[in-house]
Amino acid sequence: MGNNVPRVYRVQELPSKQQPRELFDRLGAANVTEDVLLALIIRTGLPGQNVLELARAIINQYGSLHAVLEAPAEELRAFPGMGPVKVQMIQAALELGRRLQQETSDRIDVIHTPEDAVAVMKPLVHGLQVEKFWILILDARNQLKKAPEEITKGIANASLVHPREVFEAAIKGMANAVILAHNHPSGDPSPSPEDLRITRELVAAGKILDIQVLDHVIVGRQGSSMPEGWCSIRESGLVTFPD
Repeated sequence: MGNNVPRVYRVQELPSKQQPRELFDRLGAANVTEDVLLALIIRTGLPGQNVLELARAIINQYGSLHAVLEAPAEELRAFPGMGPVKVQMIQAALELGRRLQQETSDRIDVIHTPEDAVAVMKPLVHGLQVEKFWILILDARNQLKKAPEEITKGIANASLVHPREVFEAAIKGMANAVILAHNHPSGDPSPSPEDLRITRELVAAGKILDIQVLDHVIVGRQGSSMPEGWCSIRESGLVTFPD
């Protein structure tokens, strides 16, 4: 090979303490950063960019691993050095993680407390950069009848959530009661005036339809205005819910 052939920067060429495998072994899977985990999947960089830099570039482009999972394969292949095999490996690994989280949340069959509802929702909201609104459909014993049902996606505020859409899903699911849930991509789970307005509207609609709205949980991020990273509007006392 001639000297003009571009040289691919490999993991082994990084300083020992910066190599993804060494970091993984030394710190453990739970303690390494997302770019290190992604670099282990990608394995090799490209001329002028080592594998960690490539992994960081992908995460920075999309903002989260969840967004990487939702990215079309052709977009990921547009990154220099990202061939179809690497893209396939990334998507397979992230999908396995998503399914594992879903399995964990599915084990919570009965919703006794707002914490139970939040535990079900956390895998679904993790890393989301857009706001989504769901309902949890419950039977007469507050048992989840199915996975949380997404009602809207990418909403700018709760005013775009219509009671017709919410209760159409609840009626189809033969709900005895529902819990409303949505995320705040900003990380701050404090309810907005619109969140409170739509909650009151949905509680009133539920009374008419004899489908009790038990709560409305907003999931944000730990370390925000609320240390636990979520808010129960029922527990906040800002909206009156039926007993």
